[in-house]
Amino acid sequence: MIKINGLSIISHVVKKAEKANIGEVIVAAEDQEIVDDVEKNGGKAVLTSANNNTGTDRVYEAATKLNRPDVRLVMNLQGDEPLMDVDDIINLHKQMIKFDSKIGTLGAKIQDKSLFTKPNIVKVITKESLDNVEFSKALNFERNTNVVNHNIYHHLGIYCFQIEVLKEFISHKQSSNEIKYKLEQLRALDNKIDINVALAKSSPIGVDTEEDLVAIKKIMEYKS
Repeated sequence: MIKINGLSIISHVVKKAEKANIGEVIVAAEDQEIVDDVEKNGGKAVLTSANNNTGTDRVYEAATKLNRPDVRLVMNLQGDEPLMDVDDIINLHKQMIKFDSKIGTLGAKIQDKSLFTKPNIVKVITKESLDNVEFSKALNFERNTNVVNHNIYHHLGIYCFQIEVLKEFISHKQSSNEIKYKLEQLRALDNKIDINVALAKSSPIGVDTEEDLVAIKKIMEYKS
């Protein structure tokens, strides 16, 4: 709800998603204040339960409430990612269709090696280099790693699910690795559900810390 240029971060994310023009954009939120803010700024939102363990569980609840039987893919763009590149959103959607993938996400190249040991920067390890393969299989997700190679990327806060796979995902209990590392994507890998990764053009900052917020405000306010 923090405002940048007079608009809340979540409403910035809504407008970014709308620019991708790949489908209807709806916010799933457990807080009426967020729903009101989104609707006030011209967006659509669904109020969900406060009892969901993860954002993916919340997205599934919203999808169920909307009851759109014609929808095949559901994309979850996290509400703290106002700098996500529109072309990357479009490309993820394209690769999901091209490869008939169950779950897809994005990874960006890590230029600053200090990020490898920062726990708020989640890393994804892929089977092949994303320079060579459009949509490589994810082998693991980590918060800290001492290994530096070409197949480790900054994992971005975006997922695309086949609707049937989203339903399967939330039917599984939280896995021990998911709980231990606080990474919900590990629930998929622990239950043998493949996740594919496409290369993102840029590595946007998510709002995880006060430092992130200051950096994002500088970027977005400067651009405007």
